Amino acid sequence: MTEGTTSAAAEGADTLTRLEQEGEIAADYLEGLLDIADLDGDIDMDVEADRASVSIISDTNSRDLQKLVGRDGEVLEALQELTRLAVHRETGDRSRLMLDIADYRARKRTELSELGAKAAAEAKSSGEPVRMKPMTPFERKVVHDAVKAAGLRSESEGEEPERFVVVLPA
Repeated sequence: MTEGTTSAAAEGADTLTRLEQEGEIAADYLEGLLDIADLDGDIDMDVEADRASVSIISDTNSRDLQKLVGRDGEVLEALQELTRLAVHRETGDRSRLMLDIADYRARKRTELSELGAKAAAEAKSSGEPVRMKPMTPFERKVVHDAVKAAGLRSESEGEEPERFVVVLPA
């Protein structure tokens, strides 16, 4: 191995270790939250796309976990920010951790991918830009990825919380 290859491999291992540590800190924080709220849930940790991913799942009554998702994922977004702050407090580094509860984000990702693909098809057929409704950063990212996969470009426009995706024709 060359020196550059060795240092790149070591850097990748360091990143993976750091992300796994973020996941463990987040899991501990969320376990405490579940205990305080007297809710049942299992914590699943992973590393996806260069970010720690933590999910709270339940085999029993996911209706209880829906309280932690809230309307349109508002409570989930707030819990994700609180969890990121807990990780930041422990590590001193900004976290890009992604939290999912009761598969809300997984279902939302599927819906948004389909929405992005439809908007891309519309932009291709009409030759006109397609403006979408305002979305959260997570939602916009999923739509941008779907548009890119369809072979088109997209941009975000506007100011939070009214920021939205515009799909551009070829």
